[in-house]
Amino acid sequence: MFRLQDPFSGSYRALKERRVRFGLSAKLLLLTIAFITAAELAIFVPSMATFRQRWLSDRVAAARTAALVLEAAPEEAVPPELARQILESVGAQVVVVKREDTRRLLAISDMPPAIDLHIDMRQTTMLEAVWEAFDTLISGGDRTLRVVAAAPRDGDFLEIVLSEKPLRAAMLRFGATLSVLSLLVSAIAGLLVYVSLHRMFVRPMRRLTERMSAYREAPEDASRIIVPSGRGDEIGIAEEALAELQRGLSQTLAQKSHLAALGMAVSKINHDLRNLLASVQLISDRLADLPDPTVQRFAPKLMNALDRAITYCEQTLSYGRAQEALPVRRKVELAPLLEEVRETLGLGPDSPVGWIASLDRSITVDADPDQLFRVLLNLTRNARQALEARTPNDPARDQIRISARRRGTVVEIEVSDTGPGIPADRRERLFAAFQASARRGGTGLGLPIADELVRAHGGELRLVEGTMGATFLISIPDRTADLRLASRRASA
Repeated sequence: MFRLQDPFSGSYRALKERRVRFGLSAKLLLLTIAFITAAELAIFVPSMATFRQRWLSDRVAAARTAALVLEAAPEEAVPPELARQILESVGAQVVVVKREDTRRLLAISDMPPAIDLHIDMRQTTMLEAVWEAFDTLISGGDRTLRVVAAAPRDGDFLEIVLSEKPLRAAMLRFGATLSVLSLLVSAIAGLLVYVSLHRMFVRPMRRLTERMSAYREAPEDASRIIVPSGRGDEIGIAEEALAELQRGLSQTLAQKSHLAALGMAVSKINHDLRNLLASVQLISDRLADLPDPTVQRFAPKLMNALDRAITYCEQTLSYGRAQEALPVRRKVELAPLLEEVRETLGLGPDSPVGWIASLDRSITVDADPDQLFRVLLNLTRNARQALEARTPNDPARDQIRISARRRGTVVEIEVSDTGPGIPADRRERLFAAFQASARRGGTGLGLPIADELVRAHGGELRLVEGTMGATFLISIPDRTADLRLASRRASA
């Protein structure tokens, strides 16, 4: 029977029960925070290193100026109190200038503590500066630093000794200020990025998702089809494609609903009609026994018409099934099967339609024998009907020809006739169900059923072009599993 399956059952209904726990908006917000935080860290670390270098450079610059002043003054001309004030302005405890082999102690305040860390500003790389800045922040600020830099007026170098505590305090203040500004900038930038991306992408995607969910609940309701927003980007294209898909699906579902109802009615009518035709066939069989010449002349035509009507009913019911049974394949001898088909068609030695079978009697096909019989019967019945259309028939001219051959793991069966052939305008819909048959008396279902059965075997049924009459080629491959099993058995 014709059945309309619900495409939104099973797994589709399971999707309906899902709830978004961690949506796209939350993911977008977290990604925005993470990326901006990473960017701020990438700026914060080198900024702290640069600040530390600048702070030390300022102290070195002040020490150079003090060194020039103290160097220019005569020995013992600078009072100790003035030297202490100069050192306090520099922020250093000791200032030393080295020229050639002479190291001159320009000023000293009391007794400086032992040196804890040496810093050479003449050859500090950025990576070292970053590490030293991090070291300063975690050290506690109780160390004494010896800073070496270039000396004024072509000296070898200038060195100053100072406490790390002011440097660390300045770095902490700068870090706090930078952190506040970074957080403020991050918050503003993150908010702007989030709002922009939410409006541009998340909200349209949410709309798409909501419309898809609403349509899934009632696909036959045309009011739930999404209305494209008219955007010119990829989301707009997706909306238009979804709207077109939903419109096509709604029309298809409506057609299938109508076909399901019509198919149910047709199947019932078909069943009763087949029973009526069977009764009429019994009556026609009795009429064929009457000696009246007129009855003898018209009885065979009446019986042929009834046979075709009954065949049409059987094929309609067969095609109306929800699904053909899967083929139960085995090795089938083709020659006896073709002989059975010939007998079913009633083509004996005295038949007006000739039957020529050209094949090796030992050839076998890996197929379901019942389904292969139906395929061959449908093709040969169509051929017989095409040949009988041009009466009177001559078996030397009107012939059904069967040939078969094996090509490796594929068996090819060719069914041809010497009839008028198939018009070109009907070849495109040749395997479409319920289309007008190319031959008078055809049902329009024989070829679709044969094609469906051949494809169930993994094979192909096609019309061969450029031949006299109509020629169909059936290709059925052997099963791979059977070939592997046969190979193992042969090896054993």
